[in-house]
Amino acid sequence: MSAVIDVSHVDTRIKVRSSESVWRAAAKRFRSDRVGMVALVIVALFLLLVIAAAAGLVGKNWQTETGVPNAPPTFLGPAAPSETLAVAAPTGPNADISAVDPLAPRYAEWAEAAKKYQTTASVKAETLPFGGDRLGRDVLAKAVKGAQISILVGVAAALLATLIGTVLGALSGFFGGKVGDLLEWVYNVFTAIPGILLIFAFAAVFGRGIGSVVLILGLAGWTGIYRLIRAEFIKHAVRDYVRSAEAIGAGNVSRMFRHILPNVSHVVLVQLSIHVVGFIKSEVILSYLGLGVGVDQVSWGTMLAEAQSELILGYWWQLAAATILMAVFVTAFSLMTDALRDALDPKLRGLE
Repeated sequence: MSAVIDVSHVDTRIKVRSSESVWRAAAKRFRSDRVGMVALVIVALFLLLVIAAAAGLVGKNWQTETGVPNAPPTFLGPAAPSETLAVAAPTGPNADISAVDPLAPRYAEWAEAAKKYQTTASVKAETLPFGGDRLGRDVLAKAVKGAQISILVGVAAALLATLIGTVLGALSGFFGGKVGDLLEWVYNVFTAIPGILLIFAFAAVFGRGIGSVVLILGLAGWTGIYRLIRAEFIKHAVRDYVRSAEAIGAGNVSRMFRHILPNVSHVVLVQLSIHVVGFIKSEVILSYLGLGVGVDQVSWGTMLAEAQSELILGYWWQLAAATILMAVFVTAFSLMTDALRDALDPKLRGLE
């Protein structure tokens, strides 16, 4: 006698769990990285600082001579009165100081008269929060305003170079053939010219200014990214997941930028981080050579160039202000992109 089993109450529906997208899974992994999140917050604060400086909310009075020349930082206190070289004057009971300086008897009178016209605005501060430069301008205000230009130049130029290198590398690696040969020829032309000469050539064409510096660095710095992305696309273009996408009707653009690019995005991010750091340093060199930002603007590069002569005299605070802000931003940006690279690296996804 066979038993009859009632299965009418069993839910036979199959629940299909949708897989997470690449970007959503990467964002989840990135949020679990504490160092990366802290670095992201620091970079975001710097970007807010750049926006505030561009809007004139901070650092707008960086050109105002608010302190005495080379005013020390407030935590060091006022500088000791400088010793002046006195002119040898005749001594003795019959000595006459007017024989050395005929205007000497009037100095005290003029000093008393000048006090009547002094206002609060005309009095120069003996110390400033982080010191002053040789003209008495606030170094902290200069460093904040300089962050606007240096970060803008570094990030914008790196994005331009990364965009050019990624697109051209993807086209060359994916299609190959005549397209690859043509792009390889362009790459060889750019790499055959010494980098400094290429920068000078672009500078002669575009002139000075922030936009010109971005174009110069972006057009001269894409070749390294191109070489790496081309190699990655050659490797991934023949893999099974790309062949499968082709079999179901995905077009060339979809396979290049929807399927392959997310799997090589960690390489792009590493190169972006390296170029941001390198381009901020390059802006320093261009400003020092007179090919960077204008004389009426300030950047970390111009501050470091000015600090060279001041450091010899013992005035280190302008160098310290520019260096500290640059080091904090560069370190945070590098840690953030490292965390993004780890989140997007396909080799690390399989370890989860």
